[in-house]
Amino acid sequence: MTRTHEWHDLTGFQRDVLLVAASLEDGEEQVYGLAINRELEARYGCQVNHGRLYPNLDTLVEAGFVEKSALDRRTNEYRVTPAGASLLDVAHDEIEDARDGIDARVVADGEGSEGKR
Repeated sequence: MTRTHEWHDLTGFQRDVLLVAASLEDGEEQVYGLAINRELEARYGCQVNHGRLYPNLDTLVEAGFVEKSALDRRTNEYRVTPAGASLLDVAHDEIEDARDGIDARVVADGEGSEGKR
């Protein structure tokens, strides 16, 4: 039985890996494990263990959100699949809807009253 994965089914780390892969791909860089690792370390401000990164990349590959291909004998390249891009689009829309709700509440409450309850 094939299970459909949703944004909330992924761990926070897997979400970050997918976001980083997409952002590196958008920058037209080759997206390989060490590049993803460097970007995650820059975002987190700490070292990311390879033993954590690669199993999570494999999970994203198995879920169909990322595809993996051999770049050379030692390096794999990763690409966000259409399913992964669709998942990011849905997450983006949900975040935008939440922001719209906050913005509407702020306007209804009046300027400068965001901290009041």
